[in-house]
Amino acid sequence: MVIVLRAASFRPAPEILMDSNSILPADGNGLDQSGTPCLRAQALRALAATGWADKLARVRAIGDDAPLDGARRYAAPGGLPGRPAAPVLVAPAEVPQRSMATQEGRAALLHALAHIEFNAVNLALDILWRFAGMPDAFYRDWLRVAREEAAHFDLLNRRLAELGHAYGDFPGHNGLWDMAERTCDDLLARLALVPRTLEARGLDASPLIRNKLAGAGDAQSAAIVDIILRDEIGHVAIGNYWYKRLCAEQGREPVACYAELASRYNAPRLRGPFNMEARRAAGFDEAELAALLDKRAVTGEAEDSQRCPDGGAANASAGALSR
Repeated sequence: MVIVLRAASFRPAPEILMDSNSILPADGNGLDQSGTPCLRAQALRALAATGWADKLARVRAIGDDAPLDGARRYAAPGGLPGRPAAPVLVAPAEVPQRSMATQEGRAALLHALAHIEFNAVNLALDILWRFAGMPDAFYRDWLRVAREEAAHFDLLNRRLAELGHAYGDFPGHNGLWDMAERTCDDLLARLALVPRTLEARGLDASPLIRNKLAGAGDAQSAAIVDIILRDEIGHVAIGNYWYKRLCAEQGREPVACYAELASRYNAPRLRGPFNMEARRAAGFDEAELAALLDKRAVTGEAEDSQRCPDGGAANASAGALSR
């Protein structure tokens, strides 16, 4: 994937506060002169949707030509993110492990991946509405991410149905959204610790998971993981681009800045194996990769389980995925 650099500088927009209670109903707030909701207002409505089908439909309904007001600052409504009653959320360590040799075990793994993608939809929608004052290209980039994460969820949920299950049949954990809450008022930290940390762990783990599924004879599920890995390289590249751009604007060195943010926000420790080829394709430079291999450069204290399909157990089937 080629990332086109956008060299124009930007400045934070003036604050325009909107009552969150007036955002979610279609009462005219967040609309342009034609009556079309702003892209960011539509993203907030999609984030608040509780049913997965409704959420995906709202993401798909956001058009490429939707009006965009990057200056508007919306007040956070309660109850975010919207999510269905199931799956039941438990601590990462309480997500049960199942054997990949059984169809039930493979379904549980696919369910964990679907839960990751559902959370990734919410994360992309959240960065769209929450952080004002960025260039239009920033919001268009994250709309693309939200659409692709929604497509990933749909692929996995359809495969689950073929295996006799549906999203919500197995428990999940909330590690991904926990990091979103920790970084809710710090865009630089959000970019450093969600796409460049949690999402990038998916680059490392996907080949392991794909090979496990293929080795169990599940070629269809393995093919879905291949699609996800391809797209996630682009998502991490988007996070890398905007992280490094903000670092440049603020006069901060990216590697040192990352270490400081990882420590401040208690980011998960990064552990190998690392997919260096995918990380290079996603925009990590050699200095960042060298720091990744130096344990002293990563100072977060949390265990690397936030994006692990099996809840964080270090077994071969899901070991590295902590997205």
